[in-house]
Amino acid sequence: MKAYLDNQEDPERKQVWSSSENQHKPGELRPEVLYPWRKQSLGLVRVKRDWIIPPIRVLENSKQVPEDLVQIKSDKIFTGEVIYKLEGPGVDQEPKNLFEIDDKSGVIRSKKPLDREKYNSFTLKAFALSPSGERLENPSTIEIVVLDQNDNRPTFTQNQFTGAVPEFSVPGTSVMSVSATDADDPATDNAFLSYSIIGQESIPANAVTKTMFGINNQTGAIYTRDVGLDREAVKGFRLRLQVADMAGMGLTSEGVAVIHVSDINNHAPQFNSNMYSMAGVENRKDYEMGRVNVTDRDDHGTGNWEAKYTITKGDPSGNFALSTDPVTNQGILTVVKPLDYEAQPEYTLILTVENVNALSNKAPNNPVSSATVVVTVVNENEAPRFREDPIQIVVPESVVPGTVLKSNLAYDPDYSELSYAISRDPERWLDINKQTGDIIAKRSFNIRSPHVKNNIYYAVVKVTDAGGVSTTATLAITLKETNDFPPQLFPLSGTVCRNSNQRRSGLVLTAVDEDLSPHAEPFRFELPDDISINWTIIQVNETHAVLQSLVEQEAGEYAVTVMVSDSGSPALSAYAQVNVTVCRCDSFGDCRSEAAAILGSSVGISFIALIIIMASIALLLLLLLLAVAVSTCRRRHHIKKGTGLLVGESEDDIRDNVLNYDEQGGGEEDENAFNIDLLWNPLDAPPTPGSFRPVSGIPRGKQPLRKDAPHNLPSPTYPRRPPADPIDIEDYINDGLEAADNDPNIPPYDTALIYDYEGEGSLAGSLSSIASSSSDGDQDYDYLNDWGPRFKKLANLYDPR
Repeated sequence: MKAYLDNQEDPERKQVWSSSENQHKPGELRPEVLYPWRKQSLGLVRVKRDWIIPPIRVLENSKQVPEDLVQIKSDKIFTGEVIYKLEGPGVDQEPKNLFEIDDKSGVIRSKKPLDREKYNSFTLKAFALSPSGERLENPSTIEIVVLDQNDNRPTFTQNQFTGAVPEFSVPGTSVMSVSATDADDPATDNAFLSYSIIGQESIPANAVTKTMFGINNQTGAIYTRDVGLDREAVKGFRLRLQVADMAGMGLTSEGVAVIHVSDINNHAPQFNSNMYSMAGVENRKDYEMGRVNVTDRDDHGTGNWEAKYTITKGDPSGNFALSTDPVTNQGILTVVKPLDYEAQPEYTLILTVENVNALSNKAPNNPVSSATVVVTVVNENEAPRFREDPIQIVVPESVVPGTVLKSNLAYDPDYSELSYAISRDPERWLDINKQTGDIIAKRSFNIRSPHVKNNIYYAVVKVTDAGGVSTTATLAITLKETNDFPPQLFPLSGTVCRNSNQRRSGLVLTAVDEDLSPHAEPFRFELPDDISINWTIIQVNETHAVLQSLVEQEAGEYAVTVMVSDSGSPALSAYAQVNVTVCRCDSFGDCRSEAAAILGSSVGISFIALIIIMASIALLLLLLLLAVAVSTCRRRHHIKKGTGLLVGESEDDIRDNVLNYDEQGGGEEDENAFNIDLLWNPLDAPPTPGSFRPVSGIPRGKQPLRKDAPHNLPSPTYPRRPPADPIDIEDYINDGLEAADNDPNIPPYDTALIYDYEGEGSLAGSLSSIASSSSDGDQDYDYLNDWGPRFKKLANLYDPR
């Protein structure tokens, strides 16, 4: 396929490219006809090469549209009709409808003006087809290149460029760079840019009139051209920029660059005054006392302007501090430690000031600014001061009342008279001299007080000066333990077994002491020499010992005196009488009754003897029952009339048959008194408490146990016979009360008493007429006439008949 290119310079001349390798004249025989066997050879066959069509150049924005670009022709046109087709971007692909081909002649033409900035080239495919649509030969590639025109202005990349340059910069100092772009072909002069400064305006206006900046026309770098950049005179510049293509001869655009003159620290701060006077109140801290002012011509709010103050002289104790107000740049003088008028009434401070940033080498060589501040201390009535707080005192707990515990507690900075007082003393152990402040022990201390924690007792002391200003301090009194109490022994009574078939037993004793270590345990247990013959005491540990008998003791009560001593310095001792009950014990170690002891003894009782003893007991019980039955029958015989219970055996002496319930008997010799045991409740009557009999084996009534005296001790002897002289009746009663108070086997005086029981029922009817179902008229009072003259009058009152 051939292509014919129109030459725009000489439209008559056309270049033709063919797709055949060789051209043959008409009528000339082709090699494949002359040599048909070569076509059938199995060797390599030479393939025809297509023509390579060079790129077709088209100028953008052409006004000559439609414009013929190239014509193609197929070699098959001599054998028949050929139809040409064109495909690719600009034809049937986006952007569409830019190119077209004449399907008959094969002429390719442009339909619209082209824009290189949008599409700088197109690659198309040209086809030669038969009328039936059959491809006659391989398609040809056609490259269309769009040529650039200078149709775009250069533009700056920013609407406004901003930069900064330090003041007093030397000429040639780089400030900033500007840039621009051009949409034209960068390979042509259409995009070759050139920069220039076309105007300069100072801020403030007319502050500087000479040209201060230049620009590199190729790179756009801006630099200083002259000296005289002083920020105090000019704050900045506004430059008008221009960029042009075609090396400055083409299209142009303008821009703006703003250059700020930055500050350097070329001005040192200066005090407004070299002398200041201030006043400070003593005994106060963390308050502002005054301010000092400075002036700095550097840029406000920067480190070149911010001041840094220093106290160089006059404050060796560090009572003052100097800081900077970030808004006003003033120096703030503050009291950080309380001032003391009595110690120093006036201070002279030397202050210096400098900037936070270091001073520039272009600054004048002036000395550092300084100022003097005179501080006058204002006197106040100061509170008294304790020499120590808390006040430490160490004393023994058994300190003698009146002992001075502490002196010289406080002083007044103003040398005022002081008065002292105890403001808190929960145990009221202390006293204080109001004038001198001497702390005195009012009474002995008790280390076991609930207000003593870890052996320390806390109180509060208050001191007040003449002006009424007061202060307090804590009084911490450390109490040292002293040996105040002797040890106490317990139990004071117990039981020791004397069984011959058991190993020797003993009574375990324990000692306790109200004192604390080291004035308590270990305890030492000892026996007097006269007691140690029959008894011994064996130490078990620091607090316990065992009391044992050295010889075989008879059953009974023994009083053993034991001495116990503590480990205090000096040691305290106490004697205690231990009531020891020696008895026979069972297998559990408990005391047994005498009968059980006999039955369990090694002597033993035969079975026949036991039967005889039991029979004798049964016979005695039978005789006792017969005696009771006979007595009951005899009593019923005496009341045979059935007219009243008060009828006696003798009808003549009625008084002897009436029982006087208020009669209490006449002592041991009065055997005719009424037996009051008959009035007890036989179901719950307790056994009669008798005198103490050791190891009796008989269970006694469950009486309240006394805690103020050892139990199981013998009862004292009560006075049994009243005195003959009524004058001695008071002594008789007092002796009985004393014996009862010292009797360990009776309940205490405040124990609830059980009164006597008078029976569950009575054989006699009710004496009250209220509960009677009959009236007084139904009663028969004739039997009262038989009781004697005294009852006849009573019978007449109830039955006047």
